[in-house]
Amino acid sequence: MTKRPWPTRWWAELLLLGLVYGAYSAGRLLARGDADLAVGHGLAILRAEELLHLDFERPLNRLFSQTGALGIPADFVYASLHYLVTPAVLLWLYRRRPAHYRTARTWLVASTLLGLIGFTLLPTCPPRLLDAPYGFTDTMARYSAYGWWGGEASAPRGLGSLTNQYAAMPSLHVGWALWCGLLVWRYARRPLVRALGLAYPALTAVVVMGTANHYFLDAVAGAAVMGAGLAIARRLAARRAQEPSSAPDRAKDTAPAPAAGAPPEAQPAGFHGTSTLVSGGWDTSARELLPARRSRTDDDTAATPR
Repeated sequence: MTKRPWPTRWWAELLLLGLVYGAYSAGRLLARGDADLAVGHGLAILRAEELLHLDFERPLNRLFSQTGALGIPADFVYASLHYLVTPAVLLWLYRRRPAHYRTARTWLVASTLLGLIGFTLLPTCPPRLLDAPYGFTDTMARYSAYGWWGGEASAPRGLGSLTNQYAAMPSLHVGWALWCGLLVWRYARRPLVRALGLAYPALTAVVVMGTANHYFLDAVAGAAVMGAGLAIARRLAARRAQEPSSAPDRAKDTAPAPAAGAPPEAQPAGFHGTSTLVSGGWDTSARELLPARRSRTDDDTAATPR
């Protein structure tokens, strides 16, 4: 049985992801911003949504706050899946789809760092922290007796000071869920699993609005951030693919030079200056360590010496 080609060493991946998440968490704390400024941004988003009739979070929050059978499970989803599903998908890609892991990881990291820039430049008060006249209920606080969280976002009781409650724009809950869902839909084999992958970001978007943790436009911004991160990851992957391999260069540098005055037939196969043609219908290029047979047209076949 052939050994699976892991993209990188597992401990190096854990170290990288740990450093990125640590920087993300620390950056959230450093980018708390002014409370009045954050409230102003939140109200501006809410007014824009009302003008465009996109304030879907208001009826959802009313439904979740009045119906514990919906609000309590939604709080559990908000407080847990964001931190469980994302690393699970990363591990699954690393073990089962290693050829796609590196680009997917770069996509996630780039999008997360872009989200951190958004938290820094646009601190935003979530709907649940607006004054009561605006009509929102903090379901996490209302149903806190059923879970491990308190009244400060999804942090465990007593650790609310370690979170930035004004990091609503963009919603990385939605962004990370979209990342998970698209990758599961793309690379899973079972139809049921692929369908669950598509349902996960939709469920997350409903949950973050129903619990009054995000506005609808926060969710839209989260999706936009993931789109930008995907473009960055693809650009980096294309650049890596264009980089010349060092192995062919070493082989070329260490290959024995043909003897001076040697006839052409005594020179190594494929030694035709800049030509890439190798006798017998085999072609190679400067980046290939070994020649490979290429498909040839009838004219080329007729021109090949017999």
